[in-house]
This record gives sequence, structure tokens and C-alpha cells, in this order.
Amino acid sequence: MSWLLPDDDDDVPYGEYADHAVRQRPNPKANRPRTKRRPEHADALIGMVTAVDRGRYTVLIAAGADPSDPAERSVLAARARELRRTPIVIGDRVQLVGDTSGAEGSLARIVALEERRTVLRRSADDSDRLERVMVANADQMLIVVAAANPEPRVRLVDRYLVAAYDAGIAPLICITKVDLADPEPFLGHFAALEVPVFRSAPGSWPLDEIRAALAGCTTVFVGHSGVGKSTLINALVPDADRATGHVNEVTGRGRHTSSSSVAFRADTPGGIGPDGAPADTGWVIDTPGVRSFGLGHVTGESILRGFTDLAEIIDGCPRGCSHSDDAPDCELDAAIADGRLDAAGAARVESLRRLLK
Repeated sequence: MSWLLPDDDDDVPYGEYADHAVRQRPNPKANRPRTKRRPEHADALIGMVTAVDRGRYTVLIAAGADPSDPAERSVLAARARELRRTPIVIGDRVQLVGDTSGAEGSLARIVALEERRTVLRRSADDSDRLERVMVANADQMLIVVAAANPEPRVRLVDRYLVAAYDAGIAPLICITKVDLADPEPFLGHFAALEVPVFRSAPGSWPLDEIRAALAGCTTVFVGHSGVGKSTLINALVPDADRATGHVNEVTGRGRHTSSSSVAFRADTPGGIGPDGAPADTGWVIDTPGVRSFGLGHVTGESILRGFTDLAEIIDGCPRGCSHSDDAPDCELDAAIADGRLDAAGAARVESLRRLLK
């Protein structure tokens, strides 16, 4: 091939092979080039995730949130591609675009996650540093435990308390089946924490007291399988229709009946919210029953926050004290020896040291 020289009479200065005369090949897909810029979605609606099922999210759009359609409605949504590595859980506030009508067969798109106020996490076990986000934006944790059948476990409740304090969530305790055993020796382990306690038995649920505590709050229910958590939720929210199970007579363990987390609206007529204003509704989040609750992601400082009854004694420990059972000059040992801590307090110290280890 030879280059053509420009002709004197040709307007093209370098012939037909001039750079500015070369035609660019058209895009065969006829689409715009990719860009890192993302749309701002200024018209996105804000909703609360109430259920998650195999990559589909049920999102509640509150009344008045959509100027074009002020009615409250539930919308089915999928997450946008850019959020595929972002965990979206019950209680999250998300931004929605697309078909937000809530009509059958419609599918909206989650394009952004609002900032979370609180995050409840757990790990598979204490050696696993990978945290699993369970619930977002909860205000309270109601720990449901049975007085018997299955037997209550002090250390499991300790773990729930630590997770609650780590997340900045206020803990509550509901002890069920008090007709089968005296709950007071078990509750004595937590008396110094001043955690509100509700006692219940078949036909004697403290529903009014619990509803008053739920008013204006989002409360996550946690507990061992078989303690009556789903039964309690069905009593508080008749439309919940959560499956209930039984306790194995041989193993003494409950059978998992709740397989996923779901949020329900609970009516609290005449309730007063934490801000002192009337609150006729609260949110209840049911979680699957667990037999273990890993705290591998929680630091020692967070664990100490869960034992507020020991805080004053711990302040007297030497700088850098590990508070373990072989720590030199640990004030916890001195408090047990001189009687400042009774048998229940000594059991609390044992739980603390087990978690720190």
C-alpha cells in the first residue's frame, strides 16, 4: 500500500488518508459507553424492609411518603447491581425506584441504603471474626427464655446482653413457663443489671405490660428454640401466624420453627413512646431460634459494657488488667474474696471471664 500525496486541487490536505477524514466505526450494540457516574435518584422513595426471601425484599412504604400515591403499601423489590455485596436486612431503610405501585407482579429496585442507627450482629462462633448482620435500626431486644423445658442457660442470656450493649440496643427479658419452675434463682444472675423482666405462663401472658414496652419502638425478639417466642409473638400480633413447635423430651431442646426474620406491626393502644409522645404502634422482629450466639466480632470493651453491675469493681483493677481468672491483682477476685460479690455475682464474673477468653 502506498500513501497518496495531496492533490493541489483537493481540499483534503493529505489525501484520503488524513486523520480527520477517517470514519469511525459505529458501535455495533448502539449503546452509550459505560461510565462510573451513577444517577442520583432524586425521586427515590424511602421504605422499611420487613421481610427477605431469596433475593427479594418486602419493603413497606409509609403513608404519605409518596406524593403521587399517599397510601401505605408493601412493595416487592430487588437490589441494584451496585449493592450486590451490601447486606440488606430486616429493619433497613432503603431507597426505591422503578415500579413502586405494589401491584401484583411489579418489582421495584433498591438503589441505596439509608444510614443505620443500630446494627445487631452475630458470628458463627467465637473464633469467627466474620460478622453476620441480623437486624438494623432496632431500639430494643426482648430476650425470651423459659424457666424450664428447655432449661434456661445463663451464659446464652449473657451473650444476648453483650450483643445488645454492643449494638446500642436496650435489653428486656421475658421468662416463660414460670408455672413449671421458680424463675427467681435464674433471674438473680441479672438482678444487678436492672433489666426489665416480664414473667409469663400459659393463660397468663403479661401482654399489656409488653405492649406498653413495645410502644413507639422496634423490638427484636431473640431466644433459644422452644422457649415460646413464636407463641408470644402470635399473642401480640394475631395476624403473624408464626409456626410453633415443641420441646424434644429426650434432648430437652426445642425444634426450629422460625426459619427467617420477619417484622410485624404490633398495636399498642394508649402506649407512650420513648420520647414521651403517644405511640399506638410498635414493630416486632421475629428471628430464628438459636442454640449458640457467637461474639467473635465483639471486642473486650464491648463485653465489659454488657456487665454494668461489675463496672465499679472493674474500675479498681490495675491498668491493662485482662480480668481473666489468672490476672494478677484483679479487683474482681478481691471482691469475691471480701464478700462484695455474692454467689450470683461470682457467677457473673465467671460468665464475663468465659466470654473474654
